[in-house]
Amino acid sequence: MSDGGSLRPEPGQVVPAAYEGTWKFDAPALDSSVPQSRHAVRDLLVRRRVPIGDDLLQGVLLIVSELVTNAVRHAGVLSPEIGVELSVGAGWVRVAVRDQHPYRPKALQADDEETGGRGLLLVKAITSEAGGACDVQHTVDGGKVIWASLPLAGVTTPRMAPSAPGWPAWPRRAPS
Repeated sequence: MSDGGSLRPEPGQVVPAAYEGTWKFDAPALDSSVPQSRHAVRDLLVRRRVPIGDDLLQGVLLIVSELVTNAVRHAGVLSPEIGVELSVGAGWVRVAVRDQHPYRPKALQADDEETGGRGLLLVKAITSEAGGACDVQHTVDGGKVIWASLPLAGVTTPRMAPSAPGWPAWPRRAPS
């Protein structure tokens, strides 16, 4: 039966906000993919009207830049294409970058004279400061996914992005 075209949720049913969803895109492992990925994520968050403050938005965009840069620089030889995923739920935002290189990177302290090498430290710091989580997981095809999930400040829904089994959405190896 129709009530004029609107669907009403059942009592107790959680109805996702209009901005919730998951978006994926692939990009070549080229330097030009870094700003393109960052702009794509920013534009998507703005277009979907995600309730994200400017500080958190800048943090998410920096995370995207760092993760895509690492995939391009360190995995490009074995992974000519990388995957970027943005997921937004009621109260959280999650970014993930997938590549086909099996090496699982670790955040290392860089020498003060080094101009690089701090990307994962920066990702961990931004994520931690926001009260989120980040990790690296192997995929079933031998690659990896590096992800960061951050809470949307001011959004009152208590649901938080899953961070373990089942995430990331890309295939992953079973724990050994």
